[in-house]
Amino acid sequence: MQRKASAVWKGGLKDGKGTVSSTSGVLSNTPYSFTTRFENTPGTNPEELIAAAHAACFSMALSAQLGGANLTPESINTSATLTMEKLEAGWTITAVHLDVVAKVPGASADAFNTAAQNAKAGCPVSKVLNAKITMDAKLG
Repeated sequence: MQRKASAVWKGGLKDGKGTVSSTSGVLSNTPYSFTTRFENTPGTNPEELIAAAHAACFSMALSAQLGGANLTPESINTSATLTMEKLEAGWTITAVHLDVVAKVPGASADAFNTAAQNAKAGCPVSKVLNAKITMDAKLG
């Protein structure tokens, strides 16, 4: 399986502009810039897209882990907060924190926590990130 996305950047770092697209068409010439990435200008940026991917991947991984324990989630709501810091080596994604609230009929706290920890460790996006990944997970 392969998934593809592309980016085009025109201009200098601070005054340039870019667009990002995916073959699915979900992202289609979606703009990004220095100010959407390093300042608070509305718009997307690579780190926001990584956070979204991590939240989505984790939610599916947790559903799979729960299914393996014969539990079916009613809902899994995951928010990923990505931290990027300027280190000596340059800008680095240093951490991602997952906030998870799930409704899982019949799940004990122990079964849920085990599934959540396994999902955090096993999610493909977690595996690709060289960052500290923390989580607060609770049954709602």
